[in-house]
Amino acid sequence: MRVLIVEDERTIAAYVKRGLTEQGYAVDVAYDGREALAWLDAAPFDLVVLDVMLPELNGLDVCRELRARGFRMPVLMLTARDTVDDRVNGLDSGADDYLVKPFAIRELLARLRALARRNADAPKTTVLHVADLTLDTATRQVFRGGKLIELTVKEFAVLECLMRAPGRVLTRTMIAEQVWNYDSFNQSNVVDVYIRNLRRKIDDPFAMKLIHTVRGVGYRLSVEDTSYESL
Repeated sequence: MRVLIVEDERTIAAYVKRGLTEQGYAVDVAYDGREALAWLDAAPFDLVVLDVMLPELNGLDVCRELRARGFRMPVLMLTARDTVDDRVNGLDSGADDYLVKPFAIRELLARLRALARRNADAPKTTVLHVADLTLDTATRQVFRGGKLIELTVKEFAVLECLMRAPGRVLTRTMIAEQVWNYDSFNQSNVVDVYIRNLRRKIDDPFAMKLIHTVRGVGYRLSVEDTSYESL
């Protein structure tokens, strides 16, 4: 999932970005309110982590503005202030959850997972299945035919992207936008490299192939596909 962090304290922003990136999120960072709105206009995001005290435009105003513009992704608001009025103001501005600094990265990750599940377009289960392939987003484990498959963080993220849209053709850009941040996803062959790695691990040892190339378009995860070709 692609996350925008809006935080002017660069140490905190780097801490949160590192924690999310290690869990497979694609993360971009804005350091003030107006930069945040520019990011939201320029690229699609699934979640926003938004500090309240920001230069240029504070987090409450940013949240109100993004809701006014029709953005419906979940927003987790961060703040050092923990009065009832502060929490009420944050939620009334359009935020979906509220986390007080200082916080543990584990709690932030748990809250983001809960927000993602709450999203109307998101599946309610943490376990995804296609044929005998199983991916658990909570335990971050993948099994094929009952055998545990060891994947890197990015391999897991690419596979999750495919498994959330079984049977659909996903272009390289669609996959990259969900897995890499804006600065790195434009590498032309990065998706092909990870697809090749996934095929080696989850397709080559098995008779049934699940990852298929759609010539000139992208990739599809499905049980049968006559357009399959090796990279």
